[in-house]
Amino acid sequence: MDSIFENQRQTHEEIERFDRALSTILSRNPASHESRVQNEHHAAQILDRIHARAIELNATYADDARKSELEAISAPPQPTDLSEFYARLSRLQEHHSKYPDAVVGGFELELMSLLEEHNQDEEDAYAEEDLAISLLFSGEEAYGKYLDLYANHSTYCNIKHVTRRPGYLQYLDLLLSAQNGPIHQELPKEARFTKDFESYITDLYSYLVSFAKRTQPLVDIDVQQQDAEDAFNNLWDAGDLKEWEEVAKVDSGGGIWCAACQKQYSKQTVYDAHLTSKKHIKGQTRLEESGMSAANPNGDTPTPALSNQPSTMQVRRRNSARHTYLATNILANLVSTLNDTKSNVERRFSLTAREREQELLEQAKPKAVAPPPKDDKEEEEEEQEERIYNPLKLPLGWDGKPIPFWLYKLHGLGVEYRCEICSDHVYMGRKNFERHFQESRHAFGMRALGLPNTKHFHEIVGIQDALALAEKLKQEGRHEIFEMETMEELEDEEGNVYNRKTYEDLKKQGII
Repeated sequence: MDSIFENQRQTHEEIERFDRALSTILSRNPASHESRVQNEHHAAQILDRIHARAIELNATYADDARKSELEAISAPPQPTDLSEFYARLSRLQEHHSKYPDAVVGGFELELMSLLEEHNQDEEDAYAEEDLAISLLFSGEEAYGKYLDLYANHSTYCNIKHVTRRPGYLQYLDLLLSAQNGPIHQELPKEARFTKDFESYITDLYSYLVSFAKRTQPLVDIDVQQQDAEDAFNNLWDAGDLKEWEEVAKVDSGGGIWCAACQKQYSKQTVYDAHLTSKKHIKGQTRLEESGMSAANPNGDTPTPALSNQPSTMQVRRRNSARHTYLATNILANLVSTLNDTKSNVERRFSLTAREREQELLEQAKPKAVAPPPKDDKEEEEEEQEERIYNPLKLPLGWDGKPIPFWLYKLHGLGVEYRCEICSDHVYMGRKNFERHFQESRHAFGMRALGLPNTKHFHEIVGIQDALALAEKLKQEGRHEIFEMETMEELEDEEGNVYNRKTYEDLKKQGII
């Protein structure tokens, strides 16, 4: 379409339908944790599509082409000049006649894929979209129920200057301290100031942010973290982070500090020994060339070099403090998940190796959830919902399902055959029609007409045709059709066999 107004109308329609689809998804009552995560991810996908279309729509309203087109159709040179209007109308009609489903075709498929409910039974357990969502989580995370912090625990235990190496449960307890203040306050200042701690706390924060985004797709984690980072910057600039100020005091006032090497020495002898090293000489030369004051090697407490640029240690200290503050902030929102993780670890520690293996095998199998007891009304509603979808009204096969359409056409089951002798009963298909001449319904109809159900009347379905054929056979001397009464044999309750006429006479007399 070349009309910007039609494109805007279509975009508005798609946004409104996405809004209704979002309401449908959010109104679902998830039966499990997995269903809740899937619904939220589907809702997040719809929100992304709404956002993209809103940006596109806003751009079209600001486009000058819209103003030009509006002027072209609203201000003709003459009041009676409607050539532009009819030209656009013809283009619209031509487009819709050529592409009747162009507006809703692809969009309908997209909307149906988002609204389709997955993972409701064993058949849908491995739906393609749900499988993609499940791949976002590791096996230890169990679809976002628990945190997988084993790698972070291993890194924590290998930090320099960490003398106490806790177990995994004790490590989770240390993270739970985020409710009472910044995490890892138990570490000495030397450990928190190392490069190992900076790398550890950065990886921990990255994992927590990733986990929060995967388990809470409808929450804007980036905005929350940006607010937390702004709060940290204000606290850092104001000097309100006392625990990191103490580390800075150690940098400048405790021990013997070498500005050239950016390192602190606890003993005078060690400090004096390093003065002749190549690293110190290069650092001293660099300081002198930059015009900064160097440390006094003869003094007991040398004055640190002043610099307008932050040192590597200061940058490391700020990064460590920043990621510690942000990780503490996000852990405060994951306290319940952290508690569940601890409970799960304690439970697994109490299992034997065989029980753990059996548990893994059971988790690999699809779960069969026992339905709650239902009353009669719910059972009737469920039966109505479980009715087989059969819009073509095809006959049911041996498995209770509609037969294939090609088999339906092969046997001609779509052709109707009506029999007036059988009270206008309709038989579907030639085979059923031919079989009914030997069935009780047709035999009863022939008896009601006083005619025998012999092969002479095969294929005769009209009453007048049957009577006319009987009269013709009578005139031709075919008396056997009237001797049917003596040919037909009946059996009484005692097992005696009589012809039909004798049987009816004895029954009238009350003998039988």
